[in-house]
Amino acid sequence: MTDVTLVLNAGSSSIKFALFPAVEGVQEPVLRGKLSGIGSHPRFTAQTRDGTTPNWDAQLPLHPRASHEDLIPALFDWLERHDDGLTITAAGHRVVHGGREHHGPARVCPTLLDDLAELIPLAPNHQPHSLVAIQCLVDAAPRLPQVVCFDTSFHRTQDSMAQTFALPRALSESGIVRYGFHGLSYQYIADRLPETPLGTRSEGRVIVAHLGNGASLCAMRQRRSVATSMGFTALEGLMMGQRCGSLDPGVLLHLLDGKGMSTTELRHLLYEESGLLGVSGISNDMAELEAHPAPEAREAIEMFCYRAACEMTSLATALGGLDSIVFTAGIGENSALVRHLIIQRLAWLGATLDTDANQRNATSITGKDSALEILVIPTDEEGIIASETRRLLSVQPTSSHRTIQQSRP
Repeated sequence: MTDVTLVLNAGSSSIKFALFPAVEGVQEPVLRGKLSGIGSHPRFTAQTRDGTTPNWDAQLPLHPRASHEDLIPALFDWLERHDDGLTITAAGHRVVHGGREHHGPARVCPTLLDDLAELIPLAPNHQPHSLVAIQCLVDAAPRLPQVVCFDTSFHRTQDSMAQTFALPRALSESGIVRYGFHGLSYQYIADRLPETPLGTRSEGRVIVAHLGNGASLCAMRQRRSVATSMGFTALEGLMMGQRCGSLDPGVLLHLLDGKGMSTTELRHLLYEESGLLGVSGISNDMAELEAHPAPEAREAIEMFCYRAACEMTSLATALGGLDSIVFTAGIGENSALVRHLIIQRLAWLGATLDTDANQRNATSITGKDSALEILVIPTDEEGIIASETRRLLSVQPTSSHRTIQQSRP
């Protein structure tokens, strides 16, 4: 039997999962998969380390009404039946918001869950689903140790100037500050940078662009967060798949007072109907927009890249200059067009791309005469969660751990 750590990354419409060997330093999972399209047309994909693709054969069908509460227990049952000699000894979860009190991985307990539930209004598209995933495992395997890892933790190295809003001091002291997000992705990239063509130059001034359906930037020096584009919530900063990004607060007042929108309607507009979807009127999927002939699709892409380039120059100011740019996440890793349009707007900084390398999504896409080094590095939030979970629990392969089935009441 091989002890493994289960990682669950529950988003608004997907659940990523992976099983990692419970041995420190091991990065490759024995199984990785995803339940996507939750709420519309759920789909299951998985692949083992040797390249085989297991099929979903749970009793629960992947019907359109299947929720996180339905699918997570079904996934747990599926993993139990397909353990192939594996014993899950711990579980780790991505949690978007840790608030002011939680700055590192934490062991799940009732008090922690109460604290995280209070933060739901600050991350309404993510926090509830993470808590559902945790509770489902508590119900299924009450003895299984669980750890949560926070997207906000990586940014706690920022100084007060980067974190404080220009609001009355009492509000800042009450916790209305810029927290920053996508920290697990940024932590993974920071850990990987010395192994890339940057080498020791990774300690310099680097901007990492996490571009996906959710998108943000992080300015790093010595591989630590100096500033980031997201703030109090995951709405601020870049234009995203369905989120608007930074917006004049006066627009919100106008929509509430002038247009008579309720806060519920406003929240839905900002989180679900804006961004690429809102501007294009077509889709929040970058690949679909790139293939679409409508001028509105191209306009949405151009706006996405314009906003990203502008925000990069802002973060370069926070860093006092810029040495390197790293693209990561779904769009950052796979869209040569987006990378081209962003770097094109940074030509005044001396940034150029190697066109052929960019089309191939190569690791280094730096142009021959570029003043900046430009990289593409796939992120792995699940790998970081597994590592942090092992570290906190000091999980070692021993017979003292119970399997999922044995843990159930």
